[in-house]
Amino acid sequence: MVKMVSHGKHIAVIVQQLDKFNPKNQSVEIFLNEAAKTLQTLNVTDEQFVLDTLAGCIQHKSLLDVVVDAFFVQDGKYCLASERNLYAVICYLATFQLEKLGFQRFSRVVKSLDTVKMQKFLRFFFNTWHLNTWIKDEWSHFHDSLYVKENWIDPLLRWQPKVQQLIQQLTKKSSERITTLKTSMVTQPKEFHLTVPQQHAIPVPLPKPALEKRVPVPPSTYREPKEKKQLQEMKAKNRRKAEGLLLEANTNQFRCAIGKPEEEVIIQDIMKKKPAFQATKIQSKTDNIPIKLNAAAILREGALYQRKREQELKRIEHLLEGTGDPSEFLEWQKQMREKDLEEQLAEIECRRLQGKLSYEEAVLAHQNVIQENKRKAGLMREQKAELMRQYAERRLQEQKETRELVQQVVEGHKNAKQAKIKLQKYKQQIVQEVCEENRELLRQALEEEEERLRKRYQLIQEIRAIESLPSVRHKVVDLTETGGHGLICEMSIVELRERLALLREAQKAAEEERRDQIIHEKRAKEQLLLDKLDQISLYRTELGRAAALKICHNGTTGSDWKRVGKGSSRSFNTASWPEKWLRKASAAYEAARSGATICIWCSEVK
Repeated sequence: MVKMVSHGKHIAVIVQQLDKFNPKNQSVEIFLNEAAKTLQTLNVTDEQFVLDTLAGCIQHKSLLDVVVDAFFVQDGKYCLASERNLYAVICYLATFQLEKLGFQRFSRVVKSLDTVKMQKFLRFFFNTWHLNTWIKDEWSHFHDSLYVKENWIDPLLRWQPKVQQLIQQLTKKSSERITTLKTSMVTQPKEFHLTVPQQHAIPVPLPKPALEKRVPVPPSTYREPKEKKQLQEMKAKNRRKAEGLLLEANTNQFRCAIGKPEEEVIIQDIMKKKPAFQATKIQSKTDNIPIKLNAAAILREGALYQRKREQELKRIEHLLEGTGDPSEFLEWQKQMREKDLEEQLAEIECRRLQGKLSYEEAVLAHQNVIQENKRKAGLMREQKAELMRQYAERRLQEQKETRELVQQVVEGHKNAKQAKIKLQKYKQQIVQEVCEENRELLRQALEEEEERLRKRYQLIQEIRAIESLPSVRHKVVDLTETGGHGLICEMSIVELRERLALLREAQKAAEEERRDQIIHEKRAKEQLLLDKLDQISLYRTELGRAAALKICHNGTTGSDWKRVGKGSSRSFNTASWPEKWLRKASAAYEAARSGATICIWCSEVK
């Protein structure tokens, strides 16, 4: 077995890697692979020791946490929480690697660390009572109690005497360290050689300036303002007045309900002498005020009268046709409403039954889901057990491959020198080939550059020769010729000017035609407005005449006309009308269809 160079350094590396490990974000294999890359500076034996210790501390973390947590609660109250992984590493080495390392190597590892901390932890951990009681019970929660006792507790108890000797050595070493610190030489202070300062003359103190006499505080500052006193007096006066009014109101609160006989007689006489109220009719003087109408108002009023005429025609048609008894329609409407109500009730009952069926289906589906989840959980447990078995087999295979790789690396170190010489020769050969390729590329680049410069020189000579030739400064332009660009739409300047002149003439003719059309439309619109105004004036005249006839003819009042004028919304039975009324209605209908205005009361066509 190769001797380790620095035990404390390796333990520090292990603790540092354990501090970096986070089981929530990375797996154990990835963490160990990354740790192996960072530990390539160590030799093979030391690297294997560090990796095995890291893997063991992670694998048995739950067992080590039991001991370390108890240590921090009892004896390690004043220890740093950042040293938790240090105690976990020592606990792992003592429990799982003591037989493999040997006690001598284990003691060297312990002595390379802090003496006081190791002495305190080993005394706590190798306590016989602790090992036989709560440590054994806590570890039995994770593994079989018999396995824990035979493989972990009994070996620790066998090593307990030698560990006690190691604890005594650590205690002695720590006490010697304390005594050496106590008997160390105390630093004796020496007096500084300071320069004695020169004595200076004491300056004459300046005279104190006289302070100005302060202005005394005026007496009005401590006196209450008169406004405050006036406000208090007004408040008291108002309060007394309000209290008097309240007392008077409470005393005479029912006096208003008791009337005096003299007052009742006076009121009755006044009411008898007072004339009765007569409503006076306000004479309207705004009937003949001229109103200036614009085009929109004229068209709007014309449309209104046209709509009224159409409504009058429809009303007369309804009067001539007559309407039937509405009892049949009401009966039919009642039956349809009852039918709709029955359909709504049937639909509500159908929805209730569908809801009940859907609830039962949901219950069955929920039970099926529960059974399916149970079946899936069983399958997942089986798959998990199979995966754990495969993981254990793969782990064993990886450990086996790691051992083989270590052996191959050890054998490879023996042939490292020969491989290094071969690698050096191979690199020299590659460098020589690269140099030759660079020379060839450089030669080709020089040839291409020379060819480019030669062509450039020839081009410059041609340009200079062309520039030296005399140029024709005057050129004759023929306006009847085309540009000669090979386009289908090419034309000469003369043809272009002719086409532009034709376009201007066509545009001018279109403008004249549009102007005439606008003038014609304007005149037609003015004529339409004049016709509408004539029609509106005619309607207004006839409406005024009809209103006068409604009031005076046959003693009909305005309220009667309003009742008759609303006949379009009422139903009339023309079968019971007299012959005189039918003749008048037919004449009114024919006159209205011809566009004339008719008085329904006297059948006079206007």
